Amino acid sequence: MKQVPTNISRRHFLKISSLAGGGVLFGFEMLANITAEAVADAPLFSPNAYLSIDPKGIVTLMAPNPEIGQGVKTSLPMLLAEELDVDWNKVVINQAPYDKDKYGNQGAGGSGAIRTRYEPIRKAGAVARQMLVAAAAQTWNVPEQECTTENGYVIHKASGKKLSYGELATKSASMPVPENIKLKDPKDFKIIGKRIKNVDNKNILTGKPLFGIDTRREGMLYCMVARPPAFGRKLKSFDDTEARKVPGVKNVVRTETVVAVLATNTWAAKKGRDALKVEWEDTGKLESTADHVAAFKNLIQQKSEKPDRNDGDAENALTNAKKVLESIYEVPILSHAPMEPINFFADVRDGKADLYGPTQVPGRVRTDVAKALGISEDNITLGLPRQGGGFGRKLRSDNAVEAALISSVARAPIQMLWTREDDMQGDFYRPNGMYRYRAAINNNNELDGWYLTAAALNGRAAAADNFPAGALANYRVDGHGLTSNIQTGPWRAPTHNAIGFAEQSFLDEIAHELKKDPIAFRLELLEKAKNNQVGKVNYDIEKFKSVINLVSKMSNWEKKTPGRFKGFAAYYSFSTYVAEVAEISIQNGKPKVHKVYCAVNCGQVVNLSGAENQVQGAIVDGLGHAWCTEITFDKGAVQQKNFNTYKMMRMQDAPLDVEVQFVATNEAPTGLGEPALPPIAAVVCNAIFAATGKRIRKLPFGNA
Repeated sequence: MKQVPTNISRRHFLKISSLAGGGVLFGFEMLANITAEAVADAPLFSPNAYLSIDPKGIVTLMAPNPEIGQGVKTSLPMLLAEELDVDWNKVVINQAPYDKDKYGNQGAGGSGAIRTRYEPIRKAGAVARQMLVAAAAQTWNVPEQECTTENGYVIHKASGKKLSYGELATKSASMPVPENIKLKDPKDFKIIGKRIKNVDNKNILTGKPLFGIDTRREGMLYCMVARPPAFGRKLKSFDDTEARKVPGVKNVVRTETVVAVLATNTWAAKKGRDALKVEWEDTGKLESTADHVAAFKNLIQQKSEKPDRNDGDAENALTNAKKVLESIYEVPILSHAPMEPINFFADVRDGKADLYGPTQVPGRVRTDVAKALGISEDNITLGLPRQGGGFGRKLRSDNAVEAALISSVARAPIQMLWTREDDMQGDFYRPNGMYRYRAAINNNNELDGWYLTAAALNGRAAAADNFPAGALANYRVDGHGLTSNIQTGPWRAPTHNAIGFAEQSFLDEIAHELKKDPIAFRLELLEKAKNNQVGKVNYDIEKFKSVINLVSKMSNWEKKTPGRFKGFAAYYSFSTYVAEVAEISIQNGKPKVHKVYCAVNCGQVVNLSGAENQVQGAIVDGLGHAWCTEITFDKGAVQQKNFNTYKMMRMQDAPLDVEVQFVATNEAPTGLGEPALPPIAAVVCNAIFAATGKRIRKLPFGNA
């Protein structure tokens, strides 16, 4: 084991107290920093968590992070069990409710759950193990260094004695907190890096009530809200006469912005809402997608006074170029469309609020609800169910605030439910954007200049420091935002999900123009960044090369197979490096994706099964949206209102196989839920170009 210096003291080690029945509670302060990317601007995490060991030796971890499908309810206890040397079958994990005092700033976003808690939770397990060893050594009157641990026991090999953690739990509470924590050397890992089944699998498969939409409380009414049919409109007046006649409808209430129907079941609430006579009024411009496209076309021709990045003189390089390549790429608005529609439970009465529902930002929820109700945050309790998808949608608190306001006005516990149509019209969408790339090819047939002018709805348009920044003497990025009353927000791998497609496709165009192999071209640029760095380089060149070389080997890149065509892309986001190759054929005029190869450098993999699942899921998700989906607006109203028009990728179009390999490393984990998504659209579109000679520059490509 390696020695890890620490200054954990009894002040930091918040609580060690006896439990009923002779157990012990270990509290620990989880000290972690997060470098949050644009995806969620996630705040710094400093949560507290608690480890309990009962007399039977069962270890329980209260998980502070919301489970949104990223697998933290499995991977976090794996870290704990590893350092504890406990039997995995005796480790259980419970979802912690929101508690700022105990757990700090809880949240899920920016692919940050594991990377921010990897070391703190391991330290917590190691602290507990060392205190258990101390208790055993004192019991036997032997030196601690003569004791070892294994599968929930402390063992003294010299005498053959052993005691279970359960037997030692009570006594360990009186042991001094170790000043220096001994973490395992990765070569000694028995659990970390292995395949462990998701701890919720059985409950999910058997339909147990794990999700927010499953909430049932005594006296609870089901609620549906009449929502504006378009952005730029608001509620003016309503007549609820007919709605109140619907069997099961118990009340109709109005908040400042919406009118809500409360009923004894979901169907009655919906029928009551349908019976409302609502009048809406315009409050602003009723925008259409055509308006955005026209504005983007104008913006990408404009030079920014303050470029996002400006190395050398890209304009001069273009002026003096032997040849200029210019391409415009477009991406549409996307909905999050989580499988579980938006919902939230709220019971507001007597100046207090009891909340329970899906959110990625419980701290923001409590703050925003307190502000909306005019009550103290201390008077709000918030429980966190497992969530049926988030993808960034639940980084907003609107569902919780709306439920709380309705409950407050109705003076009743309510479960607020959205239909799929509500969800499609009321989302915080992935913004659409347009990207104008210009590349200067000099007299030596080399890439000498790069100029990107980007425009996107409501905010950040480009990732200015992306590769190949740092590899080129002349490199410039201008970003423009188009202000809109259509609400937008983070969508899985924000900014990167659009730029990854455009940038990696344009790099493929340049490689083809220069008659260079796409992989060899990327490696050549990385060598330039290494040996002739221009400006700052925000990526690790060797890690980038590691995934490119690995995926080249995995896919047997240079092998040509008749009727099969390959596309390549590599991308860096959330501190993780990903390279992908797709192998396709053209069948009946349509692309068929036979296999996707993906190499990942994400530091130490905690749960191999869960890690593969996240990468494969990101690839299928990204490819499906690139292939099929888009949201368009006509006078502020969404034109795709359900899955019959907002089409998801069908089974027959999904890759037949996705092979994932991770670069072996002992470095701490980096992000994993999002990084495999940004490059996949370019990977497949580059393969389509290899097969057909047709360059795809606008998504979704399935409509082309």
